[in-house]
Amino acid sequence: MRRQIQAALLLLTGSALLHISLLSQVYLRYVKEGLRPFLIASAALLLVLGLVSAVRDGFPFPSRRGDDESVDDEGVDDGHGHGHRDGPRVAWVLFLPVLALLLHAPPALGSYTAARETGNAVARVPEFGPLPDAGPVPLSLSGFIARVQQDRDRGLAGRTVLMTGFVTPAGPPAKDGTGTGAGTWYLSRLVVSCCAADSRSLRVRVHGKPAPPADTWVTVTGTWHPGGGALGTAAAAVAIDARTVRRVPQPVSPYQDTAPLPR
Repeated sequence: MRRQIQAALLLLTGSALLHISLLSQVYLRYVKEGLRPFLIASAALLLVLGLVSAVRDGFPFPSRRGDDESVDDEGVDDGHGHGHRDGPRVAWVLFLPVLALLLHAPPALGSYTAARETGNAVARVPEFGPLPDAGPVPLSLSGFIARVQQDRDRGLAGRTVLMTGFVTPAGPPAKDGTGTGAGTWYLSRLVVSCCAADSRSLRVRVHGKPAPPADTWVTVTGTWHPGGGALGTAAAAVAIDARTVRRVPQPVSPYQDTAPLPR
């Protein structure tokens, strides 16, 4: 019985990986696009191993075996004639995450994760090119943050930009009266180097428009919101005065790559 469970688990796990990586794009909720070939190869290997194991053990019609082998399948004899049957029973729990991938895949990370990290760390950009004359200028969140903190030429000053991300609610104001205040929230994006486990958040505070529900994907048009340090300094406020906020569908790839765009 134990070997039959192992074979079934291998087959289901391989099928689940193949479903999210080859037959759909659900895998982008968990890993970067470049890892797709490795997921497909892993799924194929698991399916082969599961089939070999199933054929070897006669699944689903197992062959008759002796008493000693039966004891090994059901559990380890404790020396008093009793076999421990916990192994196969516990193994069924492993089917739950596999069935979740097949029936209802967990969503991508969102505002709950973004609210717990405020680093806004982006790579250094050696040189920024000029922004297009026509506006609004489409920017990634990493590109906007990099220009706010690093562009000494103040290329964002007075320019209307357009950015897309998901909504992260602002925390409550502090007791001393400081804090996010009413009417502010964050446009967020998660950056991954490999997979969702190493994600980092990018957040731009939004002023001037009421917050949509958490995790709603929106496109925001507006201008840099001054405050704190000047543009092109590490202390510059990473914020935007919103003119329009438009709801959009979640992109197929919800995460942003690690490298910031220089524009």
